[in-house]
Amino acid sequence: MTLRNRVTPFSTIEANPARGMFMGNRGCLHGEYKNLEVEETREKRWLVCSLNFKGRKRVLMRPGAYTELFFLDEATALAAGHRPCAECRRKNYDAFLKLFPGKPANAEWLDRNLASQRGRPYPDEFANLPDGTMYELNGDAFLKWHGRAFRWSHDGYGPAEKPGGPVEVITPEGTVEAIAKGYRPAVHPSAR
Repeated sequence: MTLRNRVTPFSTIEANPARGMFMGNRGCLHGEYKNLEVEETREKRWLVCSLNFKGRKRVLMRPGAYTELFFLDEATALAAGHRPCAECRRKNYDAFLKLFPGKPANAEWLDRNLASQRGRPYPDEFANLPDGTMYELNGDAFLKWHGRAFRWSHDGYGPAEKPGGPVEVITPEGTVEAIAKGYRPAVHPSAR
């Protein structure tokens, strides 16, 4: 049975059998029968985690535990409003916190700021976006990578397309600034 636990760059959660490079969570969203009961959560801490950490194994969607979510790659997770986990991805978390705009004091501060920016696309020009940013164009999500545009899907990125012009940026503004300052998200190898 394919569980509804794959996250899109638009932050929606879908059922799809594709495998991703990262997992994460937004708190407990599922019920006793592994069905999503809520998509919106009051939880501000949206994490992107490593698939493997200290040999830990989890039972997916165990009652009362957090809902394991899966992402094609880190660029997808960041676009959806998640941030690196401070436990399993400590170096990434430290770098992200350091580069996030403002004066991030700790994870709580960072989570509050990200929560206020999630789901608020804003207009910009393709040329202004740093590599690793995701944007929407005609209802589809695209990744800017090495100056080119790649169409997103759960299975990977489609062939590079001609970029240019105005776009709606879906990666939160603070995350885009962190990327512009040097944070380099992990991107699925299909973006070549």
